[in-house]
Amino acid sequence: MKRIVLLALILQGALSQAQRLTDYVAPMIGSSDHGHVFVGANVPQGMVNVGPTQLETGWDWCSGYHYKGKKIVGFGQLHLSGTGCSDLGDLALMPTLQEVELSREGLASTFSHEHEEVRPGYYSVILDRGNIKAEMTATARVAFHRYTFPRGSNNARIVIDLLNAVGDSRLESRIYKLDESTLAGFRISHGWARRQQLYFLIQFSKPIHHWLCNEQGSPYAQATFEVGPGESVMAKVALSPTNEMNARLNMAVELPGWDFNAVCEQAQQTWDEELGRIQAKFRTERERRIFYTGMYHFLYAPAIWSDINGDYMGSDGRIYHNADFQNYTTWSLWDTYRAAHPLATLIQRDLLTDYAKTMLAIYREQGELPVWHLMSNETYCMVGCPAVPVLADMVLKGVKGVDYKEAFQAMKTSLQKDSRSLNQMKKYGWVTWDTGDGEAVAKSLEYFLADWSAAQVAGLVGEKQDSAYFYNRSQGYKRMFDAEKQCMRALSTDGKFREEPNFNPCHQTRDYTEGNPWQYTWLVPHDVHGLVSCFPSEKDFASRLDALFEADSDLGENANPDISGLIGQYAHGNEPSHHTLYLYNYVGQPWKTAKRVRQVMSELYTDQPAGLCGNEDVGQMSAWYILSALGLYQVAPCGGVYVIGSPIVEEATLKLDENKVFVIRTHNNSDKNVYVKEVRLNGKPWPYSYIRYTDIIAGGILDFYMAAKPSKWGTELEYRP
Repeated sequence: MKRIVLLALILQGALSQAQRLTDYVAPMIGSSDHGHVFVGANVPQGMVNVGPTQLETGWDWCSGYHYKGKKIVGFGQLHLSGTGCSDLGDLALMPTLQEVELSREGLASTFSHEHEEVRPGYYSVILDRGNIKAEMTATARVAFHRYTFPRGSNNARIVIDLLNAVGDSRLESRIYKLDESTLAGFRISHGWARRQQLYFLIQFSKPIHHWLCNEQGSPYAQATFEVGPGESVMAKVALSPTNEMNARLNMAVELPGWDFNAVCEQAQQTWDEELGRIQAKFRTERERRIFYTGMYHFLYAPAIWSDINGDYMGSDGRIYHNADFQNYTTWSLWDTYRAAHPLATLIQRDLLTDYAKTMLAIYREQGELPVWHLMSNETYCMVGCPAVPVLADMVLKGVKGVDYKEAFQAMKTSLQKDSRSLNQMKKYGWVTWDTGDGEAVAKSLEYFLADWSAAQVAGLVGEKQDSAYFYNRSQGYKRMFDAEKQCMRALSTDGKFREEPNFNPCHQTRDYTEGNPWQYTWLVPHDVHGLVSCFPSEKDFASRLDALFEADSDLGENANPDISGLIGQYAHGNEPSHHTLYLYNYVGQPWKTAKRVRQVMSELYTDQPAGLCGNEDVGQMSAWYILSALGLYQVAPCGGVYVIGSPIVEEATLKLDENKVFVIRTHNNSDKNVYVKEVRLNGKPWPYSYIRYTDIIAGGILDFYMAAKPSKWGTELEYRP
């Protein structure tokens, strides 16, 4: 009997291993085309993203890696994922069995995808030069390398490259030997982050046989080792944003030992736990791979940017000690306020306090909320004040441990500055085209939705005058709507539209950011009903929306490459369009939302390297898929109204806080049955084509009953969002 029980336990354990959620992650999705995803080893939201940096450069190498790349120049400890700008790739290690020219080209080795393996928490490749196997895994703050040399040598070496990176320039660096197996140093660089400071400690598993380095400012160093045939040299690389002593502390706490396989297993377990925030079942393996790879990419950021003791470098260049919150970086807010952060408020409520405190710390340090924050630096990338809707969303959803009045003051201050065209918002009520700033339509619309978000928080904290001011300013989009051409157009200082004899809504001009009039017409997520009223009727609004998806996809000669993933003039490859499919619900046509959402999930996401139709943008593309697969999407920039689309999950369990869960189930779902026929919440009919955040976090069961033809569900006026 004992043997039977033991066998059952063994089989149960084997089944559990076989059903790990990490088994459904395909990390190469998005590594080709223009996805720009990071390929390498990390843990969720870790500071370390250790992996290959390729010799090739250009827009498609923003992460340092592209599937079509042929040569690896080194294995950097930091990389971005899915961005449209390059940076990081700092502190690369490169193994070799021979002396090589110390240059980017001299260090590079060819490789083959056939000899490459990547899974959550682990990366390996065989370098053609020397047939050396390079493996890496990571903790949050420490990269762990293992290099296996196929033949014995007393000249096996690891080059430490402080010069070459991904899109930045070294300003200053130092590396020096502490003892026979330990190095320390720093690298200061200028790139997208104008002054990035990184400190490190490197510890090898073997004593250094020979040390080659000009320790004062040399961009390269070489450590040689005596190895036998098939022997490995391991290297632990601890990072810190503050100093070398904290790098040592980070290593001592997170990675004191040398068991590479155990660290790799722990990284995978961490990924399994975080992926398990949503336990989902699908009809096809393809959908499950896309979904869990999306979760994997969503969980990259925001990334930890503080030491194990709470020390971090602020935006003002000062070191802050023993912070009572986890400091984060990589805030791609213009992208992520749309879906990634609304998703986080559902399944990562335990992190929201630290997110909010990080934003408020940045506000105190630089005098405004973050715009696109990277490694203690404000890049000011993209337009608008995207931190405002993110912070407002957290406040309106009850984030704990945060002073709401300070949060509103941070929003107010950020929206009342004179820089970044905000002086025009204060003076005219919109950003003007005739003052030379450019991107007038995009800036104005982004500011309008931020104004509306600030107005909601002002009302919450009792600032009635401010609430009215920001709400009234948020309505400025109505002045920018050209009723004749039925799109948003730039206004001058005297309130006149730019004269454009050859106006074409398909063509991008300097008034729009990574988009055109077709796409920006719909960027009023804070007041969809007000946008509808700009048209002669709801019918005209819906017809114009239909025309968006049916228009010619020609973008003209000067279109930005970010305008991609086209269905007509709808561009799913870039974020301003992401909410547009859900607008049909507001005019009582939810079946059209269902049809288009299913089309995008089916046609514009795949489980192949070219599986993303645009930049991943630090998890936003994936977050859109995750929410849409669940049948939900928050259109308004804050507040928690999730519009219902067309779920593809068979069943999904969202782990909420306080040990609550929210279960989504679909019935009679198929590739043809894409339309919602009926919805029930906790067994009771739910006639609304939306659901509120409070309904979700209370816990419960949401049942979708699907059909092959549209129904009248959600069409009546009182049931619309």
